[in-house]
This record gives sequence, structure tokens and C-alpha cells, in this order.
Amino acid sequence: MISVLTETMIDADQQADDAMRRFCEAAPEDPERPRLREEAIAAYAPLARRAAIKFQRRGEDIEDLVQVALIGLIKSVDRYDPARGVHFVHYAVPTMIGELKRHFRDKAWTVRVNRGLQELHLHIIKAVPELSQQLQRTPTIADIAGYLHVDEEDVRQGMRCAGAYTTRSLNDLVPGSDDIELSEMMGAQDRQLELVPDRLALREVVTRLPEREQEILRLRFMDNLTQAEIATMIGVSQMHVSRLLTKAFEQLKEMLLADD
Repeated sequence: MISVLTETMIDADQQADDAMRRFCEAAPEDPERPRLREEAIAAYAPLARRAAIKFQRRGEDIEDLVQVALIGLIKSVDRYDPARGVHFVHYAVPTMIGELKRHFRDKAWTVRVNRGLQELHLHIIKAVPELSQQLQRTPTIADIAGYLHVDEEDVRQGMRCAGAYTTRSLNDLVPGSDDIELSEMMGAQDRQLELVPDRLALREVVTRLPEREQEILRLRFMDNLTQAEIATMIGVSQMHVSRLLTKAFEQLKEMLLADD
């Protein structure tokens, strides 16, 4: 069974090489050249998938990665020069890998981070396991900075930008919890806090009202008394209390608008 598979793969590689050879031999003005180009790309498409598979554990859909690798393959087919004596596969694979790496560096960051920090972040990722093996312990920021020949603050920024690479769903559970989602930990809009400036402004202008109007407002809105209860307390009719409240509201409005 293994020998059959091996022979099949060899045949496929030979067919791909033949397709690429025919394309390279076709003259630029040959009307068959576009068709031969498509045949060469199709013949090496499995190679693009194999290149993409190496990156499939980075959180992106494999088919999207295959499309990126195919872009690299197409560039390889169009730029390949057999006169240089390099086998096409040895030229195409690094080109596809480079295209995939550029994809992750430039497009896979959920939050845009400048190019320098992106590259530093990738260097840190590679440096940590290497240093851990050398030092037989978890490397410190100083260890990483010395290894990469950068400042410690640069290392801190590179490590902090890791959160921009992928984001978590609001439906994910809070670490250490079995039933609390991240969305439940988000703060809601505090309407009372937004009213603080208005309340401070209102408190200041209320002090400009006559003392009786101030007292009526305090009884109505702080002590929560009804107009009838206020009327009984200060010895006037309920209708008069209503007129005094209306007058106080108008004065407050005028003063607030004047202050604005």
C-alpha cells in the first residue's frame, strides 16, 4: 500500500514538472501559453495546500491559508526562470511560505499594530523557548532583551501586543469560572454618572432661588412629599404650591440656559 502511494506521488510530481516545463518552453506570443500557465498552477496546487497546512494551527481557516499559498504559487510560476538552474519546487516553496508569513504579519492581527512591534513580537515568541532551553528556566524580560539586543521596554511592548493578535469571544468563560461569561463582567453605561455635571450645575443655581422656593423643592424632591402635604406644612393651598413649583422650574431653566 505504501509503495502504491509513493509511486502515485512520484507520478504526480513528474506530471507537475512536465506541466511547468511546457509552460516555460512556450514563447511569450504563443496563444497556448495562458492555458499552459493554468495547467502548471493546477498541477502544483497540492504543493500549496501542503505549505498551508504547516500554518493551520494559528487560528485561521485552512482554506483561507490555501488561497494565500496559491497566491505565492502564482507569483512563483510567473517569475520562475529555469535558466538559473534551480528546481521550480525549491523556488516555489520559500515563496509560498513567505506569502503565508506576510499574511500573518500584516493581516491576521485583530487590532492593528505597527510593523516593528509585530516583528518584535514574533522574535520574542521564537526567543522564549530557545532561552528556556539554554537557561533551564523561564527567561526574564532582561534575558529576552539581552538575547534580542533590544531595550527591556521594547520587550514589554512586544509582549503586550500579543493580545492584539487574536481576540476572545464575549461568550468565553472567565478564567477560573465554570459559568460566568466575559460579557457578564463588562460594565454597563452609567446614566447616573453622566448626570453628575448637570446635577452640579443645578445645585449651584438652586441656591439663587428665593428661600421659600428652595424649601418647596427640597420637600418635593428630597423628602418626596406630595403637593398636598407641602401645602399643609407651609400653610398655603395645593394650587399655590403647584404655581410656586412651576415658577421655580422656569427660573432654574432660565438660569441654566444663561450659564450655558
